[in-house]
Amino acid sequence: MAPSKPQPGQRKAVSLISGGLDSMLATKVIMDQGIHVEGINFFTGFCVEGHTHAIRKKDKEKQKRNNSLWVAEQLGIKLHIIDISEDYKDIVLNPKHGYGQNLNPCLDCKIFMVNQAKAWAFMEENGFDFIITGEVIGQRPKSQRLETMPIIARESGAEDRLLRPLCAKHLPPTVPEREGWVDREKLFDFHGRNRKPQMALANELGIDEYSQPAGGCCFLTDEHYSRKLADLWDARGERRYEVDDIMLLKVGRHIRPANNFKVIISREEGENNFLSGYKREFTTIKCLSHPGPLALVDGNPSDSDLELAARLVARYGKARSADKATLQIEPKGGEGFVIEVAPYPAEEIPEEWYV
Repeated sequence: MAPSKPQPGQRKAVSLISGGLDSMLATKVIMDQGIHVEGINFFTGFCVEGHTHAIRKKDKEKQKRNNSLWVAEQLGIKLHIIDISEDYKDIVLNPKHGYGQNLNPCLDCKIFMVNQAKAWAFMEENGFDFIITGEVIGQRPKSQRLETMPIIARESGAEDRLLRPLCAKHLPPTVPEREGWVDREKLFDFHGRNRKPQMALANELGIDEYSQPAGGCCFLTDEHYSRKLADLWDARGERRYEVDDIMLLKVGRHIRPANNFKVIISREEGENNFLSGYKREFTTIKCLSHPGPLALVDGNPSDSDLELAARLVARYGKARSADKATLQIEPKGGEGFVIEVAPYPAEEIPEEWYV
């Protein structure tokens, strides 16, 4: 479906499109009131969907699509994808409103994204009138509460040009409602974590396919991922990261035998291929005598550290029950060499090494 174009005099809104059901419904509800809507989606580097497309074998049979692009296509709207990964670092590292259960700065994240949408939408050459989100009061414990809604509107600078169509009746009327651009009576009063009202509305609007309604889309909400990120900061002695760092935290087994180095061991062919793209940036280890995983060594390992790492890599391949295994080590910026080691017995690997 080709994206629609605004008609002369038609009011325009920009909708934050996550790829989930709520933003899809919010957008459709406003479109059905005669508003021209375009979508905006932000790349932070932490999106689950953006990384899990067919990397792991178990996902290869699943339909592969970018959900935000798919939603825009289904709705017939233009989608603007903006990379905010660099500016987003300060949100992750220094959230004014703190973290959620893990390292998720949900409230600061929402404020930042609405602010970025506002800055883009209200530029003279874009000329949008208001902003839409799919927020529902009570759905998220950190950012979607009744008391956080005005905080997001105020601190983002969007003020009362921020409209939440799915829970608007729980909130004061916004500019689009007061000016009559949209009919408040055709908006909704959804609240809480119950998804049945959204599913019923989707059915009413003829939307019969959408992404998993209650699924999270950010790695920072994941306990295991957050633990790996905290470990990275602890090992470096400072809170910083680059995009490659956060990508590598998403794949493989992460084992840290000592503070000065960590081993990232692929778990299957898809991760093997992904880690292969980092061969120039890291020391790599690969078993020659038996089929097995590729591993990256992050940090500043000594010769004895590399031997230990090789034993770990051997343990996670077909050499796990062999007396000896031969591995190729390619140090970053150095000359490669072959080493023969005894695979590390699984029962002897300390639990605290696993990140």
